[in-house]
Amino acid sequence: MATTTSISIVEDNEQLRGTLSRLLNRVEGFRCVSQYGSAEAALEALPTDKPNVVLMDINLPGINGVECVRKLKQVAPETLVVMLTAYEDTENIFNALAAGAAGYLLKRAPRTELVDAIREVCRGGSPMTTHIARKVVQSFQKAGASPQPTENLSAREQEVLDCLSQGFLYKEIAEKLGISYETVHTYIRRIYEKLQVRTRTEAVAKFLRR
Repeated sequence: MATTTSISIVEDNEQLRGTLSRLLNRVEGFRCVSQYGSAEAALEALPTDKPNVVLMDINLPGINGVECVRKLKQVAPETLVVMLTAYEDTENIFNALAAGAAGYLLKRAPRTELVDAIREVCRGGSPMTTHIARKVVQSFQKAGASPQPTENLSAREQEVLDCLSQGFLYKEIAEKLGISYETVHTYIRRIYEKLQVRTRTEAVAKFLRR
């Protein structure tokens, strides 16, 4: 039986909240379980809702989206958070990712991109543009965490990781290497296991520090 991905929305614009909720409920395998107009309301209820994914507005009134992610990850670490932002504010997005968000999406992104981003996050991916990914990687390099060797990766896994480090999307990696989308996911899962990481950002950081 196909599993359902439960999604909560935290967005102060009531009209956008309603639009997103209707859109998600029309996608097979998705279900919008709750929606909140403020971080305060979300933090109170989300640990009980236990959604798989939270779509979180960055610029919320009161407690902002970045702080909401930080607090939410403390009480519900398994919840995956995708930030929603009106424009690509590098600093805010970076802070949200550093606080524990899995990726981000522009509010004007087409429906297919929204659906793809949620699916990618559920599979362990981190939807973000290349320049944001680079900024995150640079912060890892500055932090100077102890490097893990990547020598135990196969040649093909190294190629996949190299593509990830350049900001390629999974489907672009599949096209570039002439392999299927599913095979890319298999390689990435193996890479994560071998490098003992849980996100694309951590994997790329370790790769670039080798």
